[in-house]
Formats: sequence, C-alpha cells, structure tokens
Amino acid sequence: MGNIKPGQVRVRALFSAISRGTESLVFDGAVPEAEWGRMRAPMQEGDFPFPVKYGYQSVGRVIVGPEDMLGRRVFALHPHQTFFDASIDSVTVVPEGIPAARATLAGNMQTALTGLWDARPAPGDHIAVVGGGVVGLLTAWLCAKIPATSVMLVDTNPEREEIARNLGLAFTAPSKARGNNDLVIHASASEAGLETALALAGEEAAIAEMSWYGDRPVKLALGGAFHSRRLRLVASQVGRIPDDHKARWDFARRNETAMRLLADPRLDRLLETPIPFRDLPQRLPAIFKKDSGILCQLVEYG
Repeated sequence: MGNIKPGQVRVRALFSAISRGTESLVFDGAVPEAEWGRMRAPMQEGDFPFPVKYGYQSVGRVIVGPEDMLGRRVFALHPHQTFFDASIDSVTVVPEGIPAARATLAGNMQTALTGLWDARPAPGDHIAVVGGGVVGLLTAWLCAKIPATSVMLVDTNPEREEIARNLGLAFTAPSKARGNNDLVIHASASEAGLETALALAGEEAAIAEMSWYGDRPVKLALGGAFHSRRLRLVASQVGRIPDDHKARWDFARRNETAMRLLADPRLDRLLETPIPFRDLPQRLPAIFKKDSGILCQLVEYG
C-alpha cells in the first residue's frame, strides 16, 4: 500500500455507516449540478454525478502513524473502504467506552448538534420534531436534554414509536400531533412532512428545515395563514459552523463534542445489523428504498 505522507495515519476500517438520505440521492444521480462542489464528501474520490466514491461515516483502527496514535480507534469522514489514509487533524479519536459501531453515528450527531444551533431551542419550549429517521431521532433526543422542554417526535411509521420511547421521547402520528409549538424541526425529507411542520408551528414560531431534497422540487403552501401567523422557515446545514459560533468553534471541537454525546448506550437502537462490505453492491438498492424502514445501516469489515 506504500508509505503514508507526513501528518497522516493509515486506518483499517472496523465499521462504516450509510447515511441513507444523502447517499441515496448520490446513488440516484440527484445532486444538482450547482451543488456538486458543496456536496462533495471531505474525502470523496471522483466527481459528480454518480458513480463516485462517496460516504462520510467510518470508524477504524490506526495501523500506521505516530506512536501515540497506533492502535487507537478513530472516526473519519471517509467513504466506505477497508483501508484508507487520512490526515491526523481530520480524524476524531473514539473515547474508551464508546463502541466502534456506535461511533459511526458521529456524523449524524454533528448534523443534529448543528441543527440545534440553527433552531435555537430554549428551556421550557414545546418542540415538535417531524421525521423519525436517524437525524430526527438524534435531534429530538438532544432537544429533550434541555431543561423543562416537552419534545414530541412525529412520524407516519408506527415502528418508530418503540425507539422514540426508549430514548425518552413522546411519539405521535401526524394526525394526532400537538399544535401551537414554540419550535418545529423538520427532518422527514418529504413534502408532506414539511406541510405538517408548518401546521404544527405556533404563531411567530420557527420551523427549522434539516432535510435536503437534492434536485427534487418541493411544493409548499405559503398562502393561507403563513404570513398572518408570521412563521419563520430556517435552513440548517452541517457543512458550515453557524456565524454566531465561528469565533469559538471549529470542526474539530464540534466533532469531539458530537463523539462525547454518543456515550448513551440507548443510541445503539438506531443501528441496524451490520452487513459485510463485500455484500454492499448487491444490498445498496434495497437499503435505499424509501419504504425499507432502515435507520443507520452498518457495514462491517471483517
């Protein structure tokens, strides 16, 4: 495999995780050309459209590098691959006590953490999170840690209820969801979910949009009471640190914080049974089906 460059480590992957929403859009060639630059994964190989080597949630063990890094488990924003080289400052050390499989959720936790910075929940808020995928569940779980908040996860899939309850979250179908919320966070990546989010917002409340739709147009009813209720639609995107945090936060600090937040073993419920890396080409189409019900699909490397 050759020598590594100065300032790098060589990693043997233990697990990687598939980010179904984004990776399915890449797989389908649905990344708009205008977003090709911004949607590049940090260590992507090749250029859009598909096929490209894509992915950004890998955990492995350092096998070559500085002595103080040898044998350590690290998280990297690297595509699905058995061995890879990465700069030392681009990997996050996985603390003892956090299993390698769970550590793959660090990328999703970064998204959830950034979502909270953008959405600005406050103690005592009534919060609705629409969409019970991995990002929605993690975001709702973080919101529930804020004192006196009342957090409700809203999803059309009743199978999400058990997972939500296990994380200490209230669960409801859209038709039974509580209205007049102080904050609504949308993470379902569906037009119907965004309409539900608007309907659940209280007067002058914010709706934080965490979904990304690729090149798919989204119709949204902004007539009716949208303006008279003075609702606010706020975008959230993990690729940037929000301006009001930039003076103190960088990606390394955010990555380390996201990793520490994974200490709760209840988060293992978000992980699907691992599949071997060699089976990935045959399994991907089924994993990416919208009705697959899969949360965080793990890939294992022997």
